[in-house]
Amino acid sequence: MIMRTGLLAGAGMLAMLLPGGAVAQESVTINIASSHPTTNIWVWAMKNVFQPEVDRLLEERGNNYVVDWREAYGGTLYKFTDTRAAVRDGITDIGMVGTVWEGAAMPLQNVTYFTPFATTDHELLIDIFDRLTEELPELKAGWEDQNMVYLSSLITDSYDIYANFKITSLEDLANKRINAPGTSANWLQGTGATPVDGALTTYYTDIQTGVSQGTLSFASGILPARVYEVAPELTRVGVGSMYFGGVAANADFFEGLPEEVQEVIKEAGRTTSIRHGEYVTEQSAKAISEMEAAGLTVTELPDEEKRRWVEGLPNVVQPWLDANGEAAATVLKAYFAALRENGVEPLRAWDEGL
Repeated sequence: MIMRTGLLAGAGMLAMLLPGGAVAQESVTINIASSHPTTNIWVWAMKNVFQPEVDRLLEERGNNYVVDWREAYGGTLYKFTDTRAAVRDGITDIGMVGTVWEGAAMPLQNVTYFTPFATTDHELLIDIFDRLTEELPELKAGWEDQNMVYLSSLITDSYDIYANFKITSLEDLANKRINAPGTSANWLQGTGATPVDGALTTYYTDIQTGVSQGTLSFASGILPARVYEVAPELTRVGVGSMYFGGVAANADFFEGLPEEVQEVIKEAGRTTSIRHGEYVTEQSAKAISEMEAAGLTVTELPDEEKRRWVEGLPNVVQPWLDANGEAAATVLKAYFAALRENGVEPLRAWDEGL
């Protein structure tokens, strides 16, 4: 990667005195991109928190540098299947990386998707993964091995079922087709439902055309996709909030930045994590309110039915542990220890016996 820098004053030197003794700002160009639009909860944090926070911190530190942001949001540069490669290969300098789609290349980052019913507290999840990614060599290496510098955690609010039919017991799921892409298909094992692949961008049409009859998803994603129009029955089952991925920088680009800019970018990433969690809290509550006003019916799966679901699941984490060895066991133990340290007792002890 070639560092793209230049003086706002147009001179070729990195620093020069302007009239009055002021030092010229150095302009640093940063390409920032995502596969999703800025209305998405993850990209909102990049556009509305990360970028302005970098600008603010640079100004606070003396205005030695100014960023020329080159935005490519909404999939204009790459699609959701290419988020890791786009940052790794320097197609973008900074980008959203959906590790949920990178089970082969970054398996350890997907621990939450193999441990359903652990926690619905997405703000806690952010705090845990910001810390564990810094402390655990196994998680940190997942990013460094992909030529990326980790900046900020991205999560979802809790997964529940949005469907065109009512659910009051597990029997209601029998022979139903439910959108549950990737590892989330594991969560339906033992329920009698058939998982159907898909994404937020396909759920509406899938349900409308009968490809599926509902989806496992989260409120802050369902509202902007308007899925509630074809799936007006929300059953809160509390599968849990999930660690989705992160905002990351291409390592070659990052290492070529001035030290002050590196420090600011890292600090802005930490702030973005916190604000992202708060925003998801706001948006998930707002989403439920707006969808109810539009006709969504919200019911809670009875506790006894939820227990039947959880206890009826096979050991869905074991294949992940077998495939990824001691590193996976280390991550799982650290994750569940952090949950318990914060007063959360998962509905199933997926770390039992480790």
